Amino acid sequence: MVVQASGELDMAVAPRLRAEVEHALETPGHPCLVLDLTEVPFCDSVGLGILVGALTRVRDTRGRLILVLNPGMITHLLTVTNLNRHFETCGTLREALDAAA
Repeated sequence: MVVQASGELDMAVAPRLRAEVEHALETPGHPCLVLDLTEVPFCDSVGLGILVGALTRVRDTRGRLILVLNPGMITHLLTVTNLNRHFETCGTLREALDAAA
């Protein structure tokens, strides 16, 4: 399942993304969720909380979460918070889909 986000991932957008992630995770079985953030230039603490929450939910179901990221703010945010060790990332959607197969 692929969820694509665009625009700033902040307090205003976070509820919509959370709902999309929750809907994607309702798929029976062991989900592999690909979250494409290549069109997201900014992420605040609320957005980061959505990502961590999605990772927790996926791991609870023994699934996988793959983030698709461009080099930039979100990659830097994950690095400085040391969360990059916990998230599986790819540089393109194609790479993520291949990894998920």
